[in-house]
Amino acid sequence: MMLNHKQQTINKSVTLSGVGLHTGVQTNMTFVPAKPNHGIKFQRIDLPGSPIVDADCDLVVDVSRGTTIEKSGARISTIEHTLAACVGLEIDNVLIQLDGPEPPIMDGSSIQFVNILNEAGREEQNALRDFYEVQDSIWYRDASRNVEIAALPLDDYRVTVMIDYNSPVLGSQHASITNIQQFEKEIASCRTFCFLHELEMLYKNNLIKGGDLNNAIVIVDRVVEPHELDNIARMLGKPKVEVKKEGILNNIELRYNNEPARHKLLDIIGDLSLAGRPLKAQILAARPGHAANVAFAKKLKKAMSESDKKGVPRYNPNLPPVMDINKIAATLPHRYPFLLIDKVIYLDSESVAGIKNVTMNEPFFQGHFPGNPVMPGVLQVEAMTQMGGILVLNTVPDPENYWTYFLGIDDCRFRKMVLPGDTLVIQCDLLAPIKRGIAKMRGRGYVGNTLVCEGTMTAQIVRKNA
Repeated sequence: MMLNHKQQTINKSVTLSGVGLHTGVQTNMTFVPAKPNHGIKFQRIDLPGSPIVDADCDLVVDVSRGTTIEKSGARISTIEHTLAACVGLEIDNVLIQLDGPEPPIMDGSSIQFVNILNEAGREEQNALRDFYEVQDSIWYRDASRNVEIAALPLDDYRVTVMIDYNSPVLGSQHASITNIQQFEKEIASCRTFCFLHELEMLYKNNLIKGGDLNNAIVIVDRVVEPHELDNIARMLGKPKVEVKKEGILNNIELRYNNEPARHKLLDIIGDLSLAGRPLKAQILAARPGHAANVAFAKKLKKAMSESDKKGVPRYNPNLPPVMDINKIAATLPHRYPFLLIDKVIYLDSESVAGIKNVTMNEPFFQGHFPGNPVMPGVLQVEAMTQMGGILVLNTVPDPENYWTYFLGIDDCRFRKMVLPGDTLVIQCDLLAPIKRGIAKMRGRGYVGNTLVCEGTMTAQIVRKNA
């Protein structure tokens, strides 16, 4: 199965509750549907002003035992399992509201987040996913931790993880997924883990306050005396703890032989989403942890920034359009030779983007500068206006029953000639809310990364036979 090409949100709000792993605070967490291009954001509704914090690697402030983000004093800890569930279900746009500082740890995996998101259902949106397609291999290495992570070019998303803690119990383990649809069944239920010798350190550092043998695998990698087990039992509030012969505390049953490696794969999927865009790449990670994951996410984000020019809509002809020519013709009243847009590649309540393929077969080239074919500026404006018409008609349930009219244009500029063979990419953004069917919008046309035309337009839709 291929990656989903259109953005998705959830159909309805859903809530689950539990204690945070490190804070031990009882928290209610609600997933709320969001509009296209919203992304994944967290909101602390228990704080004054209910501040919102983007799931962004630049906002990460702590990676000691989980990934923590903070903005303007609003902090959310241990977000990686929640993010992994969203990525695994290909949910692009959601607001995650919390009345505490940390998502519930639940059973230490992502499966309960996946289940509640499935209960909410998914809604496909009129916008294409903004993939970052790795073109050249990106490498990260931390020699002090013996960590290596790489992103290699691939027209899909695959992840392979290897862990090795020099532990006679754990040994070297591998885990991988070859497509993201495997996440729900093969990765989501894999729980967090730690070593017995780490427990006391975590406890003394005021971490794992919400820790319980039901939400973490404790690996015993040395001989433990009975009095030590008694101390651990008191620390975890248990009457008694035991060591299973396989080296797992308190006889917990592993869900997979390589559950720790699968959980590390879960973590890296969640952490890399902090780069801000869905990925098309082969991710290879040796001995990853949150610090390395976040550092690599920052490296990916920097690569994204360098490869994209801000404000230029990205057009990938390999992806299916939001509206093809048949849907456009069913929406707009224009017909040959005046239907001047071929595809819509993005559409929401405030913005639209699409393309006009300019060919030598255009009828206007027969009389406009014969021998020196240049697309007339007035028709570039007409194409922008038709694109804006799609945006305005998107606000009514029956667009086929409306006419679109062009009322005015201001600040029009033509910056470079548009020639046969060019693909004119057009974007229109509303400048104010639509009132009484009248919309004022800013239109821009690009060929490649070059701005070729722009203007501020006013358009109106009027019901037919009104």
